[in-house]
Parts: sequence; C-alpha cells; structure tokens
Amino acid sequence: MRTELISIPTPTAPVAGLYYEPDGGATAGAAIYFHGNTMNFYVCAARFLPPVLTRLGFAFLAFNRRGHDVLSTRNSRIVEGGALQTNREAIEDNRLAAEWLAQRGFSRAVVIGHSYGGMLGVRHVTDHPDTPALVLLSAGRGGVRQDQAGGTERLFAVDRFDELKARAEKLVKAGRGRELMFLPGWWYVISAESFLDRIANVPDTIALAPKIKCPVLAIRGDKEDVHRYPAEEFQRAAGGPCQVEIVPNCDHFYNGREDTICDVVSSWLVRTLRLPKAA
Repeated sequence: MRTELISIPTPTAPVAGLYYEPDGGATAGAAIYFHGNTMNFYVCAARFLPPVLTRLGFAFLAFNRRGHDVLSTRNSRIVEGGALQTNREAIEDNRLAAEWLAQRGFSRAVVIGHSYGGMLGVRHVTDHPDTPALVLLSAGRGGVRQDQAGGTERLFAVDRFDELKARAEKLVKAGRGRELMFLPGWWYVISAESFLDRIANVPDTIALAPKIKCPVLAIRGDKEDVHRYPAEEFQRAAGGPCQVEIVPNCDHFYNGREDTICDVVSSWLVRTLRLPKAA
C-alpha cells in the first residue's frame, strides 16, 4: 500500500492524517476512520486496520480531529487537544475529512468509528444516509446519560459529577470557560466549557439508531462495560441490519486481539459489500 501524510483545512488549524491506498489503486471504494477521545490517527484500530483493508481494495483515511490527544501544541504555544474539544467542532472535522476524501473520488465511504468516534460515526451517517456501511468499534452510548456515572471502568467524573458540573458552570459564567479542571477518571483533565458541552451535546447513539438504514457491524470486547458500550441495544434500535460481535478476552483498546478485530471487520465487509476475498 502507499501511505501519504495529508493535511485537511478547517476554519481554524488544519488537521493531519494518513491516507492509505492499495498499490494497484482502490477497487472497493474507501473507508474513513474516526478516532476515540484523546486518541489520534496512529493508535488503536487506526494503526492495525489499514494494511488489512487496503488488501481488500479499500483506500483508507485516518486523521486527527482538532480534539486529538489530551493536550498538544502545533506551530505555536497555543494549546489544543481533547481537553478543549467540542462536539460541534468534532462533527465539523469529520465532515471536512469526508469532503477531502470525496475530492479524491470517494464520495461514499465506509465509516469506522472507535469509542467516541463511534458516537460521532452514528451522527455522521445520519447526516450522510448514502453511507454504504458503518462499523462501530466499542461505540459509546452517547447522549445525556453517557457520563452521569463512571460505570465499572470509573471514567470521567466518576462519583463527583454534580460537584464538577457546578464548578464548570461557575467558571464558564465567569468567562473562564477554557480553564482546565482535573477529572478523577480518564481523561483526567478537561476545560470547563468542554465538560459542559460533553454532558449536553454528545451524539446519542441509541436515539439516532433508528435513522441508520445502512448495514452496521457493532463490536464490543467482553471486558467492556455493557451499559457504556451498548452494542445489543443499538442492534435492537437500528433502522437497518445490524450484526453484533462480542470479542472474548478483549478490552476497549483490543490489546492482543488486533488480529481478531481485523478478521471480524474484514470478513463482515466482504460479505456485506460482496467483495472478492483478499489474495
């Protein structure tokens, strides 16, 4: 496969990514990957899926949203990253990346989203109903219930939700919305305005599921919290065909189970899109 470091313009700072294409050209269309919270285009499934999908004939785009990693700087000392992200900005970044891919000749790409990227993927597909297929890799529940409790993984605000919400509201009211607050659970630090945006505006995967008419593959590892990553619930609510795969001995990041995830995703795409099997 050929690999190209690319840049996608946004209304503020451009975002970087990697564009992969089979040596003989893309014969199966394209896939676009939406990474999870605080992640980027070179970790988790964005790292191990491209070689497999390019062998099937897909072009593959993995890119950073402006809310990548936790905190970062670029060509200045202006801070950026996941601690400052907003859902509006994330949705816009995904749309702009899809438009970049369309300029390469791929206007109908398969959408693959991991974790928060899966929530964003559901929203993206509702906005782009001609999407041929959607792969949800441990997609979160989304909606206002997403972070009311930390679940078995004890994430985000854990048992301090009301306290931190009140603090965030106070900071935003005082004009200090970009001031950082520590969280007791992953991802540990967040701005006041991003905290409030997160609990109010994250896409609700279950509420949006009836609008998804394209085929869906929903994957969860068996070590993951069922309430937080509700693959079966999504399946029951989906407006089209949805296959659920629960991967044994598997965590949220697929450590040690990368080959299994690749096999499940690639075989499902071959069947669903009626592709020839890779040589």
